[in-house]
Amino acid sequence: MVKHQPLQVYEKQVFVSFVTGIYGCRWKRYQRSQDDSSRWECTWFIILCSSFFLLLFWAYFWLVAQNDFNDFNWSVYNRSGEWRDETIPVLASTTVGFSYITFLMILALFHISLGQQLNLYWVHKIGVLATLLTTISGVISVDDIWGDEWDILLVSLQSTAPFLHIGALATVTAMSWLVAGYVVRRERSNFQVMVLLIYMIILLALYLVPLTFTCPCIMDRHSLKPRPDIIGRRGAPMLAPENTMVSFNRALQHGASSLEADVTLSVDGVPFLMRDHTLRRTTDVAKVFPARQYDDASLFNWTEIRSLNAGQWFLESDPYWTVETLTARDRSRIGNQTVCSLVEMLRLAARANGSALLNIRKPPPEHPRYRSWFMDTLWAVQRAGISQKRVTWTPDTDRGRVRGFQQTTNEKLSVAEIRQRGITSLTLHYSKASHKDIQEYLASNVSVTVYPVNEPWLYSILWCSGVPSVSSDAPQVLRKVPYPIWLMSRNAYNFIWITSDLVSLAIVIGIFCFQKWRMSGMQNYNPEQIMLSAVTRRTSRDVNIMKEKLIFSELNNGLSSTEELSLYPENGYARYSHGGLSR
Repeated sequence: MVKHQPLQVYEKQVFVSFVTGIYGCRWKRYQRSQDDSSRWECTWFIILCSSFFLLLFWAYFWLVAQNDFNDFNWSVYNRSGEWRDETIPVLASTTVGFSYITFLMILALFHISLGQQLNLYWVHKIGVLATLLTTISGVISVDDIWGDEWDILLVSLQSTAPFLHIGALATVTAMSWLVAGYVVRRERSNFQVMVLLIYMIILLALYLVPLTFTCPCIMDRHSLKPRPDIIGRRGAPMLAPENTMVSFNRALQHGASSLEADVTLSVDGVPFLMRDHTLRRTTDVAKVFPARQYDDASLFNWTEIRSLNAGQWFLESDPYWTVETLTARDRSRIGNQTVCSLVEMLRLAARANGSALLNIRKPPPEHPRYRSWFMDTLWAVQRAGISQKRVTWTPDTDRGRVRGFQQTTNEKLSVAEIRQRGITSLTLHYSKASHKDIQEYLASNVSVTVYPVNEPWLYSILWCSGVPSVSSDAPQVLRKVPYPIWLMSRNAYNFIWITSDLVSLAIVIGIFCFQKWRMSGMQNYNPEQIMLSAVTRRTSRDVNIMKEKLIFSELNNGLSSTEELSLYPENGYARYSHGGLSR
């Protein structure tokens, strides 16, 4: 009597080896296992998932925050005193970290779908932990330096919510394969019920979440208002040094209908254009007046200010990575720029038949023109020869004395307060200008200007909201937006929404039914058939015979000379014959 163990034939599993090798350094077959993952490895999978979602949030934040990169660098400059493009290292580290964590996340999901045991390699554990801690520290730092910027996330959803919904729905629908494979197992547990319940809640929430969307660009095309006017905020600071004549000229050349400037008063009463409190960043004051480089800009007289170079810093620091696009003539002109006076800017606006928005900074109390700053500024406007109706006055002080100007404020006020103060327009940050507020102001004949608007997606949703004008650091970018980047009727969006939900539901039900059928078929399969199928004929290209083993036991005195062991490649079976007994 012979005990026979069939040949063990293994197929090459290149993909499985790749997945388990990269994820857990398990390149050999004997290193892998299909047992349940340990609690420790499940904990690391949860950490990996947490890192992925945090980095996804972090990457999305920096994607939409491109609109305010200039303000971010300026905030860092006010703290450090050095002007650098701090967004470059942030974007580089975010891209590397997100790519790395996403790759590991995909490998982990492949492990689950292939039934392989999770076993994250220790090097990856260090990498995941380092990436998670770095991202958390970045979030804390941004909250400290740039905390107001979080508002852009809610604003951006007015443009991206319909597309994010479709993407999230497709992802959760695809995840049903893994969830169904886990839930329909033969073994039942409370954890399986909890997983199924959580998945169904998430799926139901995704089906209904469009009810909460507020997207201005979901509207009838015939209701679209005229294209918002573009105001050159400090000119076109991405193409030329801010608040210089070259910058204002560039803004007008790229379609700006108005110019916005920051006005400061010199010690001898000349209004000039300067954003910062000091002259360090945008002039060569450190070379000309090194002992006074930290003094307030308003404590210099006009002769001293005019002697400073206001363009060379732009060529040297290249704050917007645009210097290489300039011609030699443009570089020469920029390199010879001086600080611009208010009169020069207003005369340029008058020649271009444009208007001006003035953000006037009141001088400090120790300034010799502290009490007469208003009259000095008013006199400069009159000397420029521009119509007062084309000049918008921002400060809230002395409004009764400037009735000929357009009155505006940066505060968000009620309609009643606006009428009481005699204000005709509002200049609001985009985070304060909701779609509902804009509609209320426009219905009350109050014009609204929103700032800063540098990205097409933000310009598009404000266009759909009916905003008359926007203030931008990038008029050259908005000029290329002749129409909102997307516009859709309510009926069309409802059709897409309901159709995608129904398709998702059908796919999820189909996957659960298929997984149930698949698992029931495996449970009812004959083990002997599984054993025999391991030695069916296969081509040499697809099969690698790793081990052949026959165990013999003779009940009599041993094996006789007539014993025969043979392989029959023609039918793919191993055959042993002993005397007249064969298989």
